[in-house]
Amino acid sequence: MKGSSLLFNHDNQCGPLVLDAVEDLANQGDAEERGAVFTRTEVVNFILNLVGYTEDNLLCQKKILEPSFGEGDFLLPIIDRLLAARGRAKREKGSAENLFGAIRAVELHKKTFNKTRFRVIGFLEQKGIKSSLAVALADSWLFQGDFLLVPLKDKFDFIVGNPPYVRQELIPHLLLQEYRGRYPTLYDRADLYVPFIEHSLESLSDGGVLGFICSDRWMKNKYGAPLRKLVADHFHLINYVDMVNTLAFYSEVTAYPAITIIGKKNSGPTRIAHRPSIEQEKLRALANELNFRHQLAPGSSVCELNHVVHGSEPWLFDCPAQVEILRRIEKQYPCLEEMGCKVGIGVATGADNAFIDIFEKLDVEEDCKLPLVTTKDIVSGEIKWRGLGVINPFGLEGRLVDLKKYPRLRNHLEQREQLIKNRHCAQKMPEHWYRTIDRIFPEVLKKPKLLIPDIKGDANIVFDKGEFYPHHNLYYIMSSSWSLRALQAVLLSRITRLFLMAYSIKMRGGCLRFQAQYLRRIRIPSWQDISTHLRHELISAGIKRDLEACDRAVFKLYDLNEKEKSILMGIGD
Repeated sequence: MKGSSLLFNHDNQCGPLVLDAVEDLANQGDAEERGAVFTRTEVVNFILNLVGYTEDNLLCQKKILEPSFGEGDFLLPIIDRLLAARGRAKREKGSAENLFGAIRAVELHKKTFNKTRFRVIGFLEQKGIKSSLAVALADSWLFQGDFLLVPLKDKFDFIVGNPPYVRQELIPHLLLQEYRGRYPTLYDRADLYVPFIEHSLESLSDGGVLGFICSDRWMKNKYGAPLRKLVADHFHLINYVDMVNTLAFYSEVTAYPAITIIGKKNSGPTRIAHRPSIEQEKLRALANELNFRHQLAPGSSVCELNHVVHGSEPWLFDCPAQVEILRRIEKQYPCLEEMGCKVGIGVATGADNAFIDIFEKLDVEEDCKLPLVTTKDIVSGEIKWRGLGVINPFGLEGRLVDLKKYPRLRNHLEQREQLIKNRHCAQKMPEHWYRTIDRIFPEVLKKPKLLIPDIKGDANIVFDKGEFYPHHNLYYIMSSSWSLRALQAVLLSRITRLFLMAYSIKMRGGCLRFQAQYLRRIRIPSWQDISTHLRHELISAGIKRDLEACDRAVFKLYDLNEKEKSILMGIGD
């Protein structure tokens, strides 16, 4: 491919099996499998404005990189701006040949690459560039290959795009190992866009700026910690624009997208905007407000925060007053689990059709099944059991039972053997083929607990007096010290919403995720330090699930002043 040697250093070669895996991905089918999501033109122009890739700059003297150009959502507006900037710089010497080094763009998928290459050539010809020169420019700008596997020779003034969103399970094992060896940020359950961001940041020139739109999960989740640390140590978060409930893409996405503008420059404050209207002129005006060359106007929807980025800690984008309350509570009180509360998650089987059925229909030994509660059982705020049960293949010591001693269980499992053995956990440990993904702890069944669904628009905290085992979409909290009914009041209050809005990612529709990693961040005082009267008030509010009463009691619990109460009452409104 003409021009590819200008972009890449090929000294770092991969083994043949890895290259075969890359070739398979390059020939893969639909866009969904490849993690391709197409960005609206208005949003593309917004990002280009934010990073400063504008026609009034000498763009011919700059370098811009698009690491996953797809069908050209970013690439064509980039070319348009480059040509417009060249036209405005009438005194600049030379012809179109000085455009050759201005753009570098990469795409793995071969069919998409070829389709977009022809689009680029046609676009250049429409702009009055001769056909032969249009082909030469396209072939110097575009590279077909895996962005993550070839180190970049050049450094870039601008890097923009929408990196692919691909779960690790969809990446061939050998290729995933290769990625892990190259990118420390590919940690835990990180998706593919994380090493894309790392490799892109490494490719910025001094003073360069990156502008990406992608999921914001890495900014909050455990797997994003190494990437957050990288940004904290070597870069500056210039802008954050949350895109929840906006039409940023041409198709709907489940994850909560955000625009991040990150510079290779000294640290400073971060300017933040939320849920912009996807209209060209409004986004242009917002970009001017987010630009640090302009002072924020009184009453601006843009806010400016200091110390958003702090080591590997989750990034907090809430208003300063809310963050101040949060930090005060964190400094004053211990974490939930330090106060004798255990946070857990229900059982994932990997094959619910084999392990779950109506409790009475499960023809297995009585000590091999448990009554199961699911999210559908608690929609009303109380448990309305639908009669399901789950098979428990574990004995009292946590080991799988001997099927020879459990003939009914053995018969049930062997009738569904192929379904069970098709699971990844069964293929990984064939001798343990009939285990559930998560170990079942029967003692959890009989203990009182609070049940919390993973994704909810509002908190739905349900009390179980010790009758059911939770399914995998339910988290549970048990306590050896706190009254669970009092804790229910805390979890239903705006204090918990404060913590979850700060640390949790949001899903489509603005729903919060009530996951264990976020619940464990909630702080509570010692039960012994709470007055008898306030204990009764908390318990009563929790039993009634009266949200206003919960707030009143919990505000007393954390000794909030009137100003703090007013700030928290605005959360979620």
